[in-house]
Amino acid sequence: MKKNFSLKSTLLLASLAGTGLIQAQQQPNIVLFLVDDMGWQDTSVPFYSESTPLNNRYRTPNMERLAHMGVKFTEAYACAISSPTRCSLMSGMNAARHRVTNWTLNYDQKTDASSDVIQLPEWNYNGIQPAHTTLTADLKNSTRITSFPQILHQNGYYTIHCGKAHFGAKGTSGADPSTMGFDVNIGGGANGAPGSYLGTRNFGQGSPFEVLGLEKYHGQNIFLTEALTREAIEALKQPISRQQPFYLYMSHYAVHSPYDDDARFSDYYRNRYDIQLDAPLNENEARYAALVEGMDKSLGDLLDFLESQPEVAANTIVLFMSDNGGQGLNNVRQGRENRDQNYPARAGKGSAFMGGVREPMMVYWPGVTKAGSVCDQRVMIEDFFPTILEMAGVKEYSTVQTTDGVSFADVLRNPSTRHERSIVWHFPNLWGETQNTEEGYGAYSSILKGDYHLIYHWETQQRRLYNVRADIGEQHDLALEQPAIAEALARELTDYLKSTDAQRPTYIATGEACPYPDGSK
Repeated sequence: MKKNFSLKSTLLLASLAGTGLIQAQQQPNIVLFLVDDMGWQDTSVPFYSESTPLNNRYRTPNMERLAHMGVKFTEAYACAISSPTRCSLMSGMNAARHRVTNWTLNYDQKTDASSDVIQLPEWNYNGIQPAHTTLTADLKNSTRITSFPQILHQNGYYTIHCGKAHFGAKGTSGADPSTMGFDVNIGGGANGAPGSYLGTRNFGQGSPFEVLGLEKYHGQNIFLTEALTREAIEALKQPISRQQPFYLYMSHYAVHSPYDDDARFSDYYRNRYDIQLDAPLNENEARYAALVEGMDKSLGDLLDFLESQPEVAANTIVLFMSDNGGQGLNNVRQGRENRDQNYPARAGKGSAFMGGVREPMMVYWPGVTKAGSVCDQRVMIEDFFPTILEMAGVKEYSTVQTTDGVSFADVLRNPSTRHERSIVWHFPNLWGETQNTEEGYGAYSSILKGDYHLIYHWETQQRRLYNVRADIGEQHDLALEQPAIAEALARELTDYLKSTDAQRPTYIATGEACPYPDGSK
């Protein structure tokens, strides 16, 4: 029944949008639905050129529904770690420029692993901060920004933050989304994961990762994903009643660990035979799949709420994205480490390889996007900043920061439009979970241009080159076979890092900075 309702309502929305019979409010409503740690293939919607066994593992009917409504992007990218992505989203800056290059939590504390070879730079481990703060705590190892929610707020939008924030350390202004232009903050703070998804455990109350602001659900048999969705829908009723344009940042903690049992869905997956693994799903994998399905239900509930008011839905843009690649390590995920979890891409969260940075992305813009279409325009996370402001019709604004994002609004309006651009990742850090440089972890920078992806490892000065069009799994290193391409990309990457004043690690033994990708000092 839901699918029939969705098809009928989608046709109605298209009709309303096409005739201009939408609410008097001129500016569109905007919903950004961001999932945490979701791999590009953790869905029944294929984001590769063909369906894979991973797509068959999951039930995500509402992602399928959104894909049928709008456009699916097959080359969307983010940083490999959460906080850098979220800071790029909020600021429009590449991570090389804003310098929040690893995940943040406690004030004045790095979250890096240690090394006997390289000394990591003094990156901005206190996160991003509101533009006009003068508090001493906010000014140390941080970047002040004018956030796009603040700009939307200044242009008449009612702005709602719901879920994970994770762009400012505890004790700073940036830890609280309400300082970044949000009228409402539901459950957002410095924590990058929930202490627990379970209302019966008070969502991790008392732990470093407790989710605040949902005390009314404490002790109840409710999953965090469901509680956040209910609160988001309740918050939307206020701007809708006033016909005020709204921006909802639906930023789920799902599907980040811990893999607590969402009993609404887990029995379907528990011990279910999986084609890719040639084995039954283990308990962790069943719980992970249930987290994915619970996230999908949230998307469906939001779409249902909007479609129950067709005039609102006909004027509401929905964007779907994940913040980094899915976990690729088998300490939490089943299967061959760095191979099965984000197949056919290699590795996962924290890695320079495609499995760490390639994301599921969809956009529905009533009256603009073509239903059921596919787009291969490359998009990087900082591109959402100028795109959303352009969608909102905000043309005149200023920021205290230099922005790097490129709007893809014109691509949505005209699918034949393409921006040929390089994408750069910069991670001069050491992720705490693994330092396996063979699988793309450790301190690195990389660049994607045309068919080729160059990865540079700061500690060893190794350059690796892959043709990602022909070799999405990045198994065949071409650096020695095609040295001219490797050299050209190394120069371009170096020029970009220098232009953004990007930080570099130094060698402990000599105190000298590690050479740039092109070998220069």
